[in-house]
Amino acid sequence: MKILFHRNFNRSYKKLPSRAKERFKERLLLFANNPFDPLLNNHNLHGKWQDYRSINISGEVRAIYKNINKTEVEFVLLDTHGNLY
Repeated sequence: MKILFHRNFNRSYKKLPSRAKERFKERLLLFANNPFDPLLNNHNLHGKWQDYRSINISGEVRAIYKNINKTEVEFVLLDTHGNLY
């Protein structure tokens, strides 16, 4: 699977505390091996985000991504649940 990062994702990643960045790296490895690992709580979104999916990074931090095709995904945002929704 090819994983891409939108420029908005890169900006939001830079703003995260170092612990959250480390947690994202750990979860990204899980995602690359199995996007539906139970720890990720991978789920569809609704409303303005209806074509996107979300995974849990930590208790409050979420990463939003979109399937581009069967072999590519693009992460578009990374932030706290409250800021994203």
